[in-house]
Amino acid sequence: MIKFAVIGTNWISEKFVEAAVSTGLFQLNAVYSRNIQTAQSFCQKNNPQHFFDDLNALAACPDIHAVYIASPNSLHCQQACLMMKHGKHVICEKPLSSHLTEAQTMYKEAHANKVVLFEAFKTAYLPHFIQLKKDITKLGKLHKVHLTYCQYSSRYPLYLKGENPNTFNPEFSNGSIMDIGYYCVAAAVSLFGEPLSIQATAHLLETGVDAHGFVILRYPQIDVTVSHSKVCNSYVANEILGEEGAILIHHLSECQGYQIQYRTNKCQEVALTQEENSMCYEAIAFADQIKQGFISPESQERSLIIASVLTEIRKQTGVVFPADQSDIAH
Repeated sequence: MIKFAVIGTNWISEKFVEAAVSTGLFQLNAVYSRNIQTAQSFCQKNNPQHFFDDLNALAACPDIHAVYIASPNSLHCQQACLMMKHGKHVICEKPLSSHLTEAQTMYKEAHANKVVLFEAFKTAYLPHFIQLKKDITKLGKLHKVHLTYCQYSSRYPLYLKGENPNTFNPEFSNGSIMDIGYYCVAAAVSLFGEPLSIQATAHLLETGVDAHGFVILRYPQIDVTVSHSKVCNSYVANEILGEEGAILIHHLSECQGYQIQYRTNKCQEVALTQEENSMCYEAIAFADQIKQGFISPESQERSLIIASVLTEIRKQTGVVFPADQSDIAH
């Protein structure tokens, strides 16, 4: 049984705890929050033994094998490195870091301390997405891929009222491409690897983060377009287009099923059994790496490419975070 702690007491942490515990591989043993009362009121049904408002005390606790980090993006690197220095395995919410240099630092720390660092990109571990990677071969030679994730943020009205929610605050290394646009970039990297070139545009808010944007990832013979937004909704499917047909995916991040539309007009529905709480699959993959005692080279390479692509997109669109100062220092 892997005894784990959570950093961050938001809805995503609750969902991960539920998923991890449901696998039978994890036991919630500690909760951290800046406010100790908030920590003590989190996931009480799981009866965690320890509550912390001091990260150093959490890192030093011998009753914890692993830590799930769901704090703001700008804190991921610092918190993950602290935990790994104390021998804790880390599963960190996406995006892994603010920029590429931080991601490289985090993996270096993981290897130095012989622990697992795992980016919580759940889509890559879903049954439908794994099958999708196999079914792409049915499309023949690929040419075009259209990926989109546009969702009106529940925090956007607060921004319009003059407030500064975390979602649109550069202090937390946030914005559209770092949030939901991430899923499109990460899916492209998972399917096709590192792009040959990147072209990106974005519309920035007054805070300096992107409200929405567009990216072209070029691969040999394939163009992948990415449309992302935190200020409007989209209702179109994601498409992978080949000479023999197309795959249509609704809601890419959850990948709850897809259609294969062949050029012959034949249509195939792909609907596998998939758990409602889709985070259980990444929890199982994390546990597998802990059991094996090493980081999956494939997952590490994917995370570093994603970090590289996101860093380049922000460079081209002019989105600058305070965390980038550490990158400049390197």
